[in-house]
Amino acid sequence: MKNGSTFLKLAFTVTLALALLISFDSFAQTEPETLTAKNAVYLEFGGSSGRYAINYSKIFHQKGKLKLNASAGFSMWRNQINDFKTIWLPVIPLEVTAFYGRSNHHLEMGFGFTSLLDRTLDFDSETLELEDKVVLDAYIPLRVGYRYQKPEGGFFFRVGYTPIIILPTGGREGWIFEPRFAGVSFGKSF
Repeated sequence: MKNGSTFLKLAFTVTLALALLISFDSFAQTEPETLTAKNAVYLEFGGSSGRYAINYSKIFHQKGKLKLNASAGFSMWRNQINDFKTIWLPVIPLEVTAFYGRSNHHLEMGFGFTSLLDRTLDFDSETLELEDKVVLDAYIPLRVGYRYQKPEGGFFFRVGYTPIIILPTGGREGWIFEPRFAGVSFGKSF
């Protein structure tokens, strides 16, 4: 719990510092550059995937300083059943973001939908046994952060605050808001 809080504070501090750098940089430039590198492949830790994922994204619209982007990813989460058996469960994060800025530096905001298989234990009151089940689970990640992407392509980086809304699936009742998430991504735009 303490490590998650420390990571969140660090991610928030880095995001705030980068946002300030964006505002200082925006005074020096007068015209926004059109991004010719509309695709990106990147590895994300935390963020929309929850843990990690390999993602592909594409800018599908840009006008002036505003760009719209869609991304899809894939991950496998390890789940230890007992001392002898481990299962790997797939995770698919999807996300739509809008980013705003000139040249290399952008403010990024958006939301997504992440579906995953997860394990749950059900108690059968008739047989008094625990039943281990794999269930479909889902959540909605939100994003506010910083995105570094050169118009002509190359190194790609983003960091963001990504709270999630957990959907009432997988045997869970009610919606749950979890505010303690952040993410960082590294990759290449082309």
